[in-house]
Amino acid sequence: MLTSSIAPMSRPRARAIARTTPVAALFVAGTLALATPPAQSATTATGATLAKPAAAAPAVSATDAAGHPSADPFAVNLRLLSAVRREDAAAIAQALRDGASIDFRNRLGETPLLTLLKKNRPDLAAALLASGADVNLAAINGITPLMAASYNGITSAVEALLDKGAATSPIDRTGKNAMTYAAGEGHTDIVRLLIARGVDPNATYRNHLTALMWAAGYGHTDTVQALIAAGARADVADDRGKTAVDIARDGGFTATVAALAGQGDAH
Repeated sequence: MLTSSIAPMSRPRARAIARTTPVAALFVAGTLALATPPAQSATTATGATLAKPAAAAPAVSATDAAGHPSADPFAVNLRLLSAVRREDAAAIAQALRDGASIDFRNRLGETPLLTLLKKNRPDLAAALLASGADVNLAAINGITPLMAASYNGITSAVEALLDKGAATSPIDRTGKNAMTYAAGEGHTDIVRLLIARGVDPNATYRNHLTALMWAAGYGHTDTVQALIAAGARADVADDRGKTAVDIARDGGFTATVAALAGQGDAH
């Protein structure tokens, strides 16, 4: 768990962490390892063991892939998960026709929709959305499809998920959500879209960090400017007393510092 107050790190150390553990998620060996906020101590989403959620009840399959009566509905769901891992569109469609549950989860609690968005396959994800996949089912680490799409910068998927009722407020177990992932990765279009759908640009997250601080901490000047244009305040401080401009200055992001200059006095 992150402490309530963390001493600032030296610039070389902060830069090293920025290179090796980006602000949002790292897809490592099929899991989502979540990194630390700008200049904060590290935490990962794989460091704790949570109870595995119950898998969605599999639908009873009438036939197997060969057209014979299926004696094992669970096997049909496993075929779906295997097809998703292979990113095999035809096999995914066949498993669903054979009665696989569209929201059947893998051992990490990830639905096929979430897995495909993690794999940056919005085309396959769109087919699942059209077939009624649940847009709000999270993995055991709290990651939702909207978070995965926001991290990967898949604007079309974010819009489609929101249109299907995806919630913007859920926080994963490291305290981040769709907005902080998008801002931290510099996906400005998604940040604008989330704000247009009602996300408060001044919401604060773990360690009192705002989306503006996340963007500033990684030098995403365009995102910083979009947040400021939407009314994000630059005069608020995190739990160390640092503002967005302080965080950008610590990272050596001169263009971002210039974009933030004077903004703290404008509110």
